[in-house]
Amino acid sequence: MRVAMLTWEYPPRIVGGLAMHVYDLSTALARSGMEVTVITVNDQGLAEREELEGVRLIRVYPYDLPSRDIVNWAVQLNVAMLEKAVQEINREGPFHLVHAHDWLVAYAGRALKHSHQIPLIATIHATEHGRNNGLHNDVQRDISNIEWWLTYEAWKVICCSRYMVDELSRVFNLPRDKIVHIPNGVHAARFRERQVLADFKNRFALPHEKIIYYIGRLVREKGVQVLIDAAFKVLAHEPNAKFVIAGTGPYENYLRNKARDMGLGDKMLFTGYLSNDDRDMLYLIASVAVFPSLYEPFGIVALEAMAAGTPVVVSDSGGLAEIVKHEGDGLHAITGSASSLADQILRILKNDFLAKKLRENALQKIKTMYDWRVIARKTIDVYETVVQENSARLRGTGHTSWRRHGLKSTTTGARG
Repeated sequence: MRVAMLTWEYPPRIVGGLAMHVYDLSTALARSGMEVTVITVNDQGLAEREELEGVRLIRVYPYDLPSRDIVNWAVQLNVAMLEKAVQEINREGPFHLVHAHDWLVAYAGRALKHSHQIPLIATIHATEHGRNNGLHNDVQRDISNIEWWLTYEAWKVICCSRYMVDELSRVFNLPRDKIVHIPNGVHAARFRERQVLADFKNRFALPHEKIIYYIGRLVREKGVQVLIDAAFKVLAHEPNAKFVIAGTGPYENYLRNKARDMGLGDKMLFTGYLSNDDRDMLYLIASVAVFPSLYEPFGIVALEAMAAGTPVVVSDSGGLAEIVKHEGDGLHAITGSASSLADQILRILKNDFLAKKLRENALQKIKTMYDWRVIARKTIDVYETVVQENSARLRGTGHTSWRRHGLKSTTTGARG
């Protein structure tokens, strides 16, 4: 089966968790025998076409025109994506389906669906309504309208948590039988195989300090401001604590100034962007990983920490509360409460037995529930069902394009 996957970020272009999700999913699908073509943004002078880990990558530049906002920029990106997708179809033949990730690629996904009579699947990673706790200006309303339009046009809508199933049903009035819950995943092997360099910790903390690690986008909804507020209470009870904040984003200057104004000094380090190697080694040396999100559709960083064997503290919100079982394989803090967050961090720092139990239980959960091979199989099941339903629809209407697409009526043939 040939799949066109559309995304506005893909490594090495990483804006948030979407990039690694699409990377891990596409490569897992390729290892399962799918023919996957990812069409994404090229903004770093990378090769326009290449094959990596069995996935064909096509990178495009958005039109180089002034954009008044991200919605206008997305339209220019989608036209460029559509051009490349049509060229690929003319060169290699039609796709069996198109899989669009989030609203920024909705236009191209919808155009491919209707121009080539192939089904569209969408994964919604977050909603504008959820990110902003409502819609407060015209740009947010425009984005939300495009998100709804994408879910309307899609044959099936995939989301990564039950929390998002409820949100899509509530915000977009989306029928439950149109939504498929498939969780995110993580490659635990990458942490087992990672060796921490002897002098690595010296870049971030003193030898005796216990690292409290956050990694993610620096935006309001990730709740790093709550972690900064919690720092005084943590340091009062554990002076050897060191907070390491990794990532970039529009909230970065605010957070840096807040930490400085609170006098946290060298007890709070903002690293900026981290390489994949540094990110993973920090997981491995951290005493606790903390993700205090105010809004979190899933929370892949929590999975990464658990796979690395790092005890986690998360806010009891959204997908994080689903991933982490309180006092089973991690700890929950009350969302938005700095005091609650500090208390849960201190429980791990002060109790080695608890930390060990949480670490061991988390690793077991990763193996059984969040392996990418399992997730790829669930995704392929959705693909096969949708392709066969579309084939039956085309036969019923007398449409002949299903024969040109090489679609079969059996599961085996649909995968071929």
